[in-house]
Amino acid sequence: MLLSDKAIAVGHIPSGLFIVAVNDSATGMTDGYLASWIQQVSFEPLILAVAIKPGRPAYDMIKSGKPFAINVVGDHDKTFLKHFWKGYDPANNPFNELAHEMGENGGVILKQAKSAIECQMISASSPGDHEVLFVKVLSSYMNAEESRPMVHIRKSGADY
Repeated sequence: MLLSDKAIAVGHIPSGLFIVAVNDSATGMTDGYLASWIQQVSFEPLILAVAIKPGRPAYDMIKSGKPFAINVVGDHDKTFLKHFWKGYDPANNPFNELAHEMGENGGVILKQAKSAIECQMISASSPGDHEVLFVKVLSSYMNAEESRPMVHIRKSGADY
């Protein structure tokens, strides 16, 4: 069976939409990317799996152990997604204009997000073209409690 045929139903697996954001306090650099492959994998301790393609913005900072935030996109406000949908030129860093604050652990919390989860990487696996990071949850924040998380369905499991 061709990949394109196998991938049709895989694209039907729903996921959320998230902005993963990290700050390097030593350099003052804040970076982030749009993510959809994030899933809880443990109750105790509270652990998530985050798929990331090496070379993405923020990859090196997260891999170095810096705390980061997973900002959950809600249905109340999607306008900030435009900055991340196709990536951005580092010279036009969206964090220069997006309202955000630093969480208690140093994660970048976007004010427009429904909620945010501060995390830190504990291990990683490289099963394919994306690396799967296992991250421990450090803290969480609620910005828009009434909002519903965005759900993302792809046309094919072979592309974003």
